[in-house]
Amino acid sequence: MSIVIVGGNECMTRQYKNLCREYQCKVKVYPKMTNGLKDIGTPDLLVLFTNTVSHKMIRSALEQTKGRNVRTVRSHTSSMNALRSILEEHMEGDVESTYA
Repeated sequence: MSIVIVGGNECMTRQYKNLCREYQCKVKVYPKMTNGLKDIGTPDLLVLFTNTVSHKMIRSALEQTKGRNVRTVRSHTSSMNALRSILEEHMEGDVESTYA
């Protein structure tokens, strides 16, 4: 599963990546808008940490994934527990669809 995280705390980027790797996920993290969000691609899951990101960055991320089959999750908090609960919720759906 591939995940793109937009927003969050810049100092926690490594922790976000490590947590996603525990769930066997490929991850890209964009804590701030440096060169735009031009290389998002088509992830399976787009996580938007809305408290720590600008409206412009959210719009840019949503435009990049518009018309594609991408699940989008918005979370007001950018904590590790919030990301863990998002991953657990969405990994359950993948496991069930794999074995069904």
